[in-house]
Amino acid sequence: MFKTRVTEMLGVEYPIIAGGMAYISRAAFAAAVSNAGGLGIITSANFETAEELRREISETKRLTNKPFGVNINLFPSQRPMPNDEFVETIIDEGVAAVETSGTRSPEEYFSRLKEGGVKCVHKCAAARHARRAENDGADMVTVVGFENGGALGLDDITTMVLIPVTCETVKIPVLAGGGIVNGRGFIAALTLGAEGVVMGTGFMATEECPTHPKFKEWMVKSKETDLAVIERSIGLPHRSLRNKAVEQVEEMEARGAAFEELVAVITGENYKKAILDGELDAGLAYCGLAVGLIHRTSTVKEFIDGIIKEASVIAQQIALLGGVIK
Repeated sequence: MFKTRVTEMLGVEYPIIAGGMAYISRAAFAAAVSNAGGLGIITSANFETAEELRREISETKRLTNKPFGVNINLFPSQRPMPNDEFVETIIDEGVAAVETSGTRSPEEYFSRLKEGGVKCVHKCAAARHARRAENDGADMVTVVGFENGGALGLDDITTMVLIPVTCETVKIPVLAGGGIVNGRGFIAALTLGAEGVVMGTGFMATEECPTHPKFKEWMVKSKETDLAVIERSIGLPHRSLRNKAVEQVEEMEARGAAFEELVAVITGENYKKAILDGELDAGLAYCGLAVGLIHRTSTVKEFIDGIIKEASVIAQQIALLGGVIK
């Protein structure tokens, strides 16, 4: 029922992708998403070397015979990323797709990846960046609206507007992200012109996701008003669940703290403590506004099946409504 160019190009049952997330997107989680009919993603930035990534790809292949992808990080990083070696490993291993995300252009990698039979997806937060990605050779583009968790764009444009604007200006398939966590959001994204969705926040509450049980409980209890956008002062706005770390960053930004001072709080190690170790105030806890729509934990399969079931019912209701209006 929900076959699109995305399902055809990626060879997946449903046009649902679990976007790559730091520390979270590893083999077992990615395989669970792919086995449930979506596209799981491994995040290459979780690894120091290409050989470590190769072992993770091999483990994912052991856990699933379905397509999966690898995320390549193009954001500024304190640790140099061996992206050239990552690309060669991805091609050698026959990975189905690469998701690039960040402030740098992915053009330098796309020609090699496409020659190697790898589908290229670029994630961005503006229609102009989607157009550039298309010109750079992307096979499809993910566009995330202001509702997104973690890294945000600078324009504060909501998914409701950003998706149709992007669809009007590119010919490649568009994947929608930001505020989507259930069948209603999924069918809305398709109605806006997207041919699939990318989700992070919703998957963070699933059983197979390595986030800490305390973090998942926190997500379930949180409302859409329990988040904050921080790091605007350094040009890298991020959305996080509100905790002591967020309040510390807000205080630092209010007094004009420089990046060098902020980095002691916003470091990835502190983020890891919050989401993986259950030290909920230790660091930033990136989540999207859709956390207010998460009311329980579930398996990855239950989560995806629930989205498709709800979306199917809504699609049938819309079809019936169309008949009535005629």
